Amino acid sequence: ELLSLRYSTPSNMFQSNNACLVPTSFWLTGIPGLESLHIWLSIPFSSMYLVAVVGNVTILAVIKLEHRLHQPMYFFLCMLAIIDLVLSTSTMPKLLAIFWFDAHHIDLDACLAQMFFIHCFATVESGIFLAMAFDRYVAICNPLRHTSVLTLTAVRHLGLAALLRGVLYIGPLPIMILLRLPLYRTHIITHSYCEHMAVVTLACGDTTVNNLYGMGIGFLVLILDSLAITASYAMIFRTVMGLATPEARLKTLGTCSSHICAILVFYIPIAVSSLTHRFGHHVPPHIHILLANFYLLIPPILNPVVYAVRTKQIRERLLHILKSGAQSK
Repeated sequence: ELLSLRYSTPSNMFQSNNACLVPTSFWLTGIPGLESLHIWLSIPFSSMYLVAVVGNVTILAVIKLEHRLHQPMYFFLCMLAIIDLVLSTSTMPKLLAIFWFDAHHIDLDACLAQMFFIHCFATVESGIFLAMAFDRYVAICNPLRHTSVLTLTAVRHLGLAALLRGVLYIGPLPIMILLRLPLYRTHIITHSYCEHMAVVTLACGDTTVNNLYGMGIGFLVLILDSLAITASYAMIFRTVMGLATPEARLKTLGTCSSHICAILVFYIPIAVSSLTHRFGHHVPPHIHILLANFYLLIPPILNPVVYAVRTKQIRERLLHILKSGAQSK
């Protein structure tokens, strides 16, 4: 009765059922413990979001305009840019609304939709990295077959397969929450967005199935994808070590450097966030939440930078656009 009384609101956000609640909306705390700094935190977060959007839109525009970049690796890069735009836009506008307008409420349907987009497109991104590793494997280990294997149709099919895998893996998460977990102890999510486990841990019912499914998906995506990527690069390095001269080895490895950097940018923040969440019991909650936000923001920011710096054609096209803009003024 105490819980029902405590969390009932004039707007009838909840229907009480004993000590548990049937929510129609949730309350996102933002960065717990740092509420007084929200307006200041909005400056770096809004700046990073702007950089991510401008950077990825620029990559898409450069690849569209530069016909020399109409190759499998850069088509995959376009997919990566779109995914990064979706991932950052799934969380940042709501976080900034919390910072600027105290807009903590999020409807149940919007919460589940946000959860789906975050986890689905993180899964799709991992699949695209796997496809890019396959592209590098074929290009280096079977160069004569690269153009026949990695056709435009094959690239489309690989991208579609990554998207369908994300939808099939993550689609059941919000459905299972709706069907299996209708009652909650509280409507307050101690997070800045609707992360799966942050919602499930609030439920009154048995969450074993939800927990196991979430862990299974995490294993299938992160562990198996990273193992497959590692295996492909092991074969690539073996081929590279067989090349005649150090110059040839460096040149060949140089074609993989952007992809390797992008993989590290994607997997390291996830690993750090997961390990901190799993074992950092004495780490303050706001550190967990900040890490969870950074892991969704860092790849969208750094991927365009990595590819702009490491890819000669993208760099040249960007400089040409900047020079043309300066001359027109």
